[in-house]
Amino acid sequence: MSDNKLKKQLGLYDVFAICTGAMFSSGFFLLPGIAAAQTGESVYLAYLASGILIIPAMLSVAELSTAMPKSGGTYYFLDRSLGPMVGTIGGLGSWVALMFKSSFALIGMGAYLALFVDVSFTMLALILTLIFGFLNIFGAKETTLLQRILVTVLVIIMGLFIIQGVSAAGLDISISDSEDGFFSNSLHGFISTIGLVFVSYAGLTKVTSVAEEVKNPDRNIPLGMILSLTTASLIYVAGVYVMQQVLTAEEFYSSLTPVADAGAKFMNWLPGSGGMLLIVVAAVAAFASTGNAGIMSASRYPFAMSRDKLMSSKFSDIGKQGTPYYAIIVTVICMILILLIFDVESVAKLASAFQLLLFGFMCLAVIVMRESNINSYRPGFRSPLYPWVQIAGMLISVWLVAEMGILAVSLTGFIVVMCVAWYIYYTKGQINRRGAIFHVHERLGKKRYDDLELELLNILNEKNTGEHLSYKETIARSIIVDVDSDNTKVDELLREASEILSGRLKVEKKMLLNELTENYKHRFNKLSSGVICSHHAMANVSAPELVVFRIKQSLDLEITGIDGNVYMYAILLVPEEEEGLDIRLVGHLAEIVQSSGFKKRWMQSGNKRELRECLLSEGHFIQLKVNESKQLMEFAGKKIRDINLPGSSLITIIYRGSELIIPHGNTLISEEDEFLMVGDPDDIKELMSS
Repeated sequence: MSDNKLKKQLGLYDVFAICTGAMFSSGFFLLPGIAAAQTGESVYLAYLASGILIIPAMLSVAELSTAMPKSGGTYYFLDRSLGPMVGTIGGLGSWVALMFKSSFALIGMGAYLALFVDVSFTMLALILTLIFGFLNIFGAKETTLLQRILVTVLVIIMGLFIIQGVSAAGLDISISDSEDGFFSNSLHGFISTIGLVFVSYAGLTKVTSVAEEVKNPDRNIPLGMILSLTTASLIYVAGVYVMQQVLTAEEFYSSLTPVADAGAKFMNWLPGSGGMLLIVVAAVAAFASTGNAGIMSASRYPFAMSRDKLMSSKFSDIGKQGTPYYAIIVTVICMILILLIFDVESVAKLASAFQLLLFGFMCLAVIVMRESNINSYRPGFRSPLYPWVQIAGMLISVWLVAEMGILAVSLTGFIVVMCVAWYIYYTKGQINRRGAIFHVHERLGKKRYDDLELELLNILNEKNTGEHLSYKETIARSIIVDVDSDNTKVDELLREASEILSGRLKVEKKMLLNELTENYKHRFNKLSSGVICSHHAMANVSAPELVVFRIKQSLDLEITGIDGNVYMYAILLVPEEEEGLDIRLVGHLAEIVQSSGFKKRWMQSGNKRELRECLLSEGHFIQLKVNESKQLMEFAGKKIRDINLPGSSLITIIYRGSELIIPHGNTLISEEDEFLMVGDPDDIKELMSS
């Protein structure tokens, strides 16, 4: 079990704020005039087209994020799908590119603030980098609180700008017939402009790098991204339309502050220079939100790579505030050096081509994960129109990178080469992990990497922490059988399990045996070295049923990739209508059997009670005698349905002398009872202290 896990603190609005904040800075406050000079009055349609073209990447990233909500986002997806070398390209490259873009955003913020403070904008950018770095170390929740405020202020002010601007400009969207009209540089100029402004939406997917910290990722990540893209598209298209309408062509094309210049024309409803002050506040909020979200997102790449031994272990250290402080500190130091050494604006724009390349890789990653047929790949959100959306996303990425010119393509190639060199130098061939692409190869008779299935099971377990109670109840109802004979065959265990479960399920033993025998080779997971589980969804099952065999000698398994040193074999049945429940329960079981010392505890347990306790995670259960607990003594003589226990605590098993009772609402509590209770750790501690 890893102890370097990040806390799940981020909700839907946090996801929305990170996505939205990462999209607004130069793309809105600097780029529109430059883009309009390339295409004319059609510039707002170029922004609309770009928003549509990023949808395939957004849908692909949303699917990967809900299947693998782990820190590092792009790095993690590419590593687990295409292998660690491609993952290294995605991780290191994204880290470098994002640091440049975040530094550029903070320079833009410094430039606006320099209008009011007599300090150079570079010095202001350095100070802001340190401030945002400190906030990121202090805590993800605190960082995203600032992000919420910045994005809320930005959206409100831009909403006012658009409403008053549309009113002032009218809704004349007619297409000019002149050369300098709607398509001033022909259709080719319009297409080139789409490529130029596309990077304005690139920040949409940055939330994936903090996916591990998102609560309910199956809902909050895709919904937050969709809401963010909708909001950004409306502001971009309507805002650029307003600029194009209220400014003359000469003013618009030459302006590096088009929002401020347009606002000066009509935002006169506030006294004095209040309207212009609002624009400056919005610009500062936009650049600040991009810089803040950039530091937060960028720091998660070295953190995730460190956990996979692709960078120093120091990067995976988590401080008292629950943040990867070392990764944040190094990221901030690198950004300071970037601000002092490089022409940040030029490199940041060139680095955008690398971001486009990664969009194509992530679309490919979805295809690889789907075609790998890994049973534990269970995204909470599935991209529609598969695989055509992903194919379109890859083609769009290649096309847009080509549109950015030879210099951008060359820098992208240089980043890729440097990342590959790092991978070869740092790992020295010691990384045995392989991506899901090997599972696609396995379908063609090549080698697969079984540990990836186990890792995805663990991710499912982390995603569904609220369902631990179902797992605990399943363990309470489980049947544990000791197998002492040597060289036991799996067919014998299947027959024994069928005999046990047929009575519980009131199903013919023969029918049950046929189901288990026919499917066990195709419905199993290796949970740990020496532990396997086969799982089956059946129509006759109303609640999960689990039979666990403790193998004291050896088990003869005829399954490719599983050796004969199996000491635990579990058979799980779940209701057919509860899709995915089997995988979630197996994920919980995988977490337990991988814990330190599990095999020793399991093999040395003296009775069924101790074996059941082995299958419950430490801190989630307690065994208490009624007559030894002041709080429980108050329940003596009462029915279970009439008592109140702390939080989510449950009585799962009652030991009454030599009798084992599965409790129900009408079960009477006796002073001589001994309870096996499960619940959240805080609730268990409350019971222990009573």
